[in-house]
Amino acid sequence: MANSTCLQPMKATSNGSFQGDSPLEFALPLAILQICLVVVLTRTLAFLLRPLHQPRVIAEVIGGILLGPSALGRNKAFLNAIFPKQSLTVLDTLANIGLLFFLFLVGLELDLNSLRRTGKRALSIAIAGISLPFLLGIGTSVVLRNNIAEGVRGAPFLVFMGVALSITAFPVLARILAELKLLTTDLGRMAMSAAAVNDVAAWILLAVAIALSGSRSPLVSLWVLITAAAFVTVVAFVLRPLLARMARHSLEGEPVKEVYICATLTTVLAAGFITDTIGIHALFGAFVVGIVMPKEGPFAGVLIEKVEDLISGLFLPLYFVSSGLKTNVATISNGISWALLILVIFNACLGKIGGTILASLIMKVPIREALTLGFLMNTKGLVELIVLNIGKDRKVLNDETFAIMVMMALFTTFITTPIVMGIYKPARKAAPYKHRKIERADTDSELRILACFHGSRNIPTLINLIESSRGTRRRGVTVYAMHLMELSERPSAIFMVHKARRNGLPFWNKKKESAVPNTNGRDQIVVAFQAYQQLSHVTVRPMTAISDLHTIHEDVVTSAHQKRAALILLPFHKTLLVDGSMESIGNEYQHVNQRVLHYAPCSVAILVDRGLGGSAQVSASEVSYSVTVLFFGGSDDREALAYGLRMAEHPGIVLTVLCFVQPPGSPSFISIRMGADQQSSDDECIARLRERVAASTNGSVRFEEKVAGKKEEIVSAIKGVGRCNLFLVGQRAPVMPLADRIDCLELGPVGSYMAASNSTAASVLVIRQHDSSAMATPLVEEVAEDALSPDTPHAGSSGHGKFNPL
Repeated sequence: MANSTCLQPMKATSNGSFQGDSPLEFALPLAILQICLVVVLTRTLAFLLRPLHQPRVIAEVIGGILLGPSALGRNKAFLNAIFPKQSLTVLDTLANIGLLFFLFLVGLELDLNSLRRTGKRALSIAIAGISLPFLLGIGTSVVLRNNIAEGVRGAPFLVFMGVALSITAFPVLARILAELKLLTTDLGRMAMSAAAVNDVAAWILLAVAIALSGSRSPLVSLWVLITAAAFVTVVAFVLRPLLARMARHSLEGEPVKEVYICATLTTVLAAGFITDTIGIHALFGAFVVGIVMPKEGPFAGVLIEKVEDLISGLFLPLYFVSSGLKTNVATISNGISWALLILVIFNACLGKIGGTILASLIMKVPIREALTLGFLMNTKGLVELIVLNIGKDRKVLNDETFAIMVMMALFTTFITTPIVMGIYKPARKAAPYKHRKIERADTDSELRILACFHGSRNIPTLINLIESSRGTRRRGVTVYAMHLMELSERPSAIFMVHKARRNGLPFWNKKKESAVPNTNGRDQIVVAFQAYQQLSHVTVRPMTAISDLHTIHEDVVTSAHQKRAALILLPFHKTLLVDGSMESIGNEYQHVNQRVLHYAPCSVAILVDRGLGGSAQVSASEVSYSVTVLFFGGSDDREALAYGLRMAEHPGIVLTVLCFVQPPGSPSFISIRMGADQQSSDDECIARLRERVAASTNGSVRFEEKVAGKKEEIVSAIKGVGRCNLFLVGQRAPVMPLADRIDCLELGPVGSYMAASNSTAASVLVIRQHDSSAMATPLVEEVAEDALSPDTPHAGSSGHGKFNPL
């Protein structure tokens, strides 16, 4: 009787500790505490494992094991207080609801159209990567049944073991490939295509395993499979057209109707109920609905946005804890158990890696790529845990077998990234080029700019700056507009990765309208740049880079070199607020700018955006800007002047060059001295400028000299500048800091002062001229142009297309 009283269901809420109730004895406060504990622990572990380039799923699996009977759960007081047995039903329910919607998001990541385009190579690799480990899984199941799994039914056990060894975690693999910048290589495309095929095959095999485990009657299992096939057919031919209709009625730029969102999420739950009633687990229904969801248009993106943070951040980690509470590593206690663990890991690696390598070599894949592909395909993840947990719940896997399989999944995923980084590093190659800065003798040559931005708020200023820079020369400006996106663990990040893959990351290839199945699905930013290009004489090529912020500078530098850019334009890491102050969007973005400056193959400019031209794009006929160059001397100031003179060619631009000179007999700009060569170059530059001002008839270029020998005099002269929309300053100007405190060394002494909130209301462009003698170790290997391989073609192409670099 005492035992039954102990396991009575918990009440939902307490009356509070002041009324004598302990919150740990009631379901809601205990569930809140469990969620908070799990999130804090798993995020801390993810942070600690970040230097090892481990996906977050590793941290979540380890966190679940630590909270279970393998570690903290060995303390019975902790286990009974935080995870008492009567609370596990609530915990499992919340975890499975989170898992239900996460599997819906995973289904959204899988694109059936890309599966249909799977090439022979990827299909062969997928088949080999499933068949061999499945066969080895069957053999392993025989050994385990004879040692630690006596009494389990043979057919379900061998199918579960075969599925567990043959799975490749599609979402985890996508993140690893993106982080290692392999996503758009031939290797990455093959891995993703093979993993997608593998994922679908694994779900089918898992459905078979569940059907076999549900009853001892083969007839019942057959009936379950037939009913499941009928469910998939109804979803494909009845539900999919309804979802497609809702997607068509959700137009780009307009909010998606709330009734559509509610109907879709309810459909996911209903599908889960139906598949659970059939007997193949509720997860299948959610996954199938996700697969048939239309991927074009804004509808899928809005669904992901509504669901992902709550599910991935709070509820999904509970599933790993639920799994960890069932995992007791202590059951692997004797020599036989450890030998079986080694056997399972060996067979899992041998089957997956060996089968993939064998198929790759038969398909003429080079040996290093084949080996890399093998380790990539050996990635396990959430689906592996789902298989194991279902097997545990269906009494197919006992405690010891379950623990061995969880450790196998953890080990194989943990080793993937370090090994791939060690054995395969894709070479970044580009042809050498001449025009790496704006200041040049050949003034009629084309100016190529790689303009980077973080989001849509940067677009108006960026386009207005590009419009002001186009000049009037026969060969004007070509701009590669690169959208910098942080790769996160959110499903929307992988959704964007797939979108970029279809267009050939990092390039958004320009397509003909007829080739775009649904123009409403095109990226709004791409549309903005294409609209500007049609109204101007500037060639614009939108691009996207999706990487971890610690390595995204490699994408910027590599693209600048491959596109032969003369200038990399970077956004400042602070944005303008309504009150005129500047707010940082994160120090990580500041470090990105610093790393680009360090490795850049050309000149670099950092734009402090205070709304050049206002919050909207200004048409060419309405451009009316006053631009001021602050000239102290040196290569960077000459680069700023060269850019300003190019802008002055625009009929709506008035350029003022404010040249600072020290009083006679005083030290040069507060004891900052330049070499004789720099001084000579400055004198020649100013002499040419004077000639141009004298020859100018429309007054578009003005020249002023300011005598200033002290910091206060320089600041006063800058503040005395009249109407100005944009300041151009050199990063390494030969002057002492103008501000008492410098927070942004990448802006230099003048730029740091100009970026301060109270210095000016104008935008500021801080320019650093490329210096080949001071280049850091290059990230890009320069090779002859005929030795370069073509850029990644977009999906559906023949595979021989090349992005037109102009």
